[in-house]
Amino acid sequence: MARRATIKGRAALERKMKRMPVIAKKLIKAAMEQSADEIVALMKSLVPVDSGALRDSIGWTWGRAPSGSSIAATVKSQLGSEMTITVYAGNDDAFWARWVEFGRQDMQARPYFYVSYRAKRRRVKSRISRSVTKAAKRVAAGA
Repeated sequence: MARRATIKGRAALERKMKRMPVIAKKLIKAAMEQSADEIVALMKSLVPVDSGALRDSIGWTWGRAPSGSSIAATVKSQLGSEMTITVYAGNDDAFWARWVEFGRQDMQARPYFYVSYRAKRRRVKSRISRSVTKAAKRVAAGA
């Protein structure tokens, strides 16, 4: 009969693994907020300003975007549904957000929306990955 292996420090390891999601959520949430702020700032710097209504309608929120807005990006975390962040532009007062982004027959496109998201996408992914690694290291260190 084979002898069953025992793991030294198993209880401590299990305690650390239970703390991991709490610390990871906190760090990932901060990374997502910082990334959303960067994307929104770039979008606001690229958008053409006539009245300022379109620029002022650009923003981000946790969960779903406000009604009447276009969604630039939605990032969902594997850690829970409350960890969904949405970057948006346009609203009932600035309904022309899509026209500016994609143009019309009588109007040339002046992209600001997806260009900003694509420019920051790699940086956002890296930042979130680093926050997961950082959380794992904190848990392993006993913090």
